[in-house]
Amino acid sequence: MQKLLGLLRRCVDDYAMIAPGDRIAAGVSGGKDSLTLLALLAELRKFHPSGFQLEAISVDMGLPGMDFSPVEALCRRLEVPFTRVETQIGPLLFDHRKEKNPCSLCAKLRRGALHEAALARGIRKIALGHHHDDAVETFLLSLLFEGRLSCFQPVTYLDRTGITQIRPLLYLSEKTVSHFAEAQGLPVVHNTCPADKHTKRQEVKELLYRLCADYPGLKERIFGAMQRLPLPAWAPQNPGRRPLPDVEDF
Repeated sequence: MQKLLGLLRRCVDDYAMIAPGDRIAAGVSGGKDSLTLLALLAELRKFHPSGFQLEAISVDMGLPGMDFSPVEALCRRLEVPFTRVETQIGPLLFDHRKEKNPCSLCAKLRRGALHEAALARGIRKIALGHHHDDAVETFLLSLLFEGRLSCFQPVTYLDRTGITQIRPLLYLSEKTVSHFAEAQGLPVVHNTCPADKHTKRQEVKELLYRLCADYPGLKERIFGAMQRLPLPAWAPQNPGRRPLPDVEDF
């Protein structure tokens, strides 16, 4: 855990993600990424000089078979307040609207529910579980399907709500996150979304997998290019520091 905590803290510090007195809500979907985020932030909270407070918020999409009680139990063990937001996003998308490409609208609705719940608790900073691979995939999605050099930002201020989004896992690979979640026995909630694994993002993930077999280190070079260009808000505050270790090592 210490190596992962080191990478997490370095990301937090490189992008000034956490300030003294912050109250942070971790958006916890129940997947391996958000559970890893929650566990590492709960550990970081013990020694980070900002003295930040941490809560967890899960948006229940109303899909059958999704049980958040193990997540709630984990939050009790970590001493993190937990809120589950009940919605009917799943039935709305798949039963009523019968969306063929639901991901964009689903993300917008889930984000709105998460923001509303955070604001109701007086929280204006939300931590999201996007990791290193997510960033590279999003960059390629924008390039291949939109013809733009673009990606979400490590820190995003939303002026309409006054919420700031942070992404502390950006220096951790998906492989690292998967190993950590398994080793720690994190209670991953099975994703029952009908669109899971049938998206453009999945296509890009599989493309990257094939390319990396021929060009080892490709994802790390793309990520480094995003910082050096830099994309908007992607320039770290400590550009002179030594390169990141290979994220696949941990």
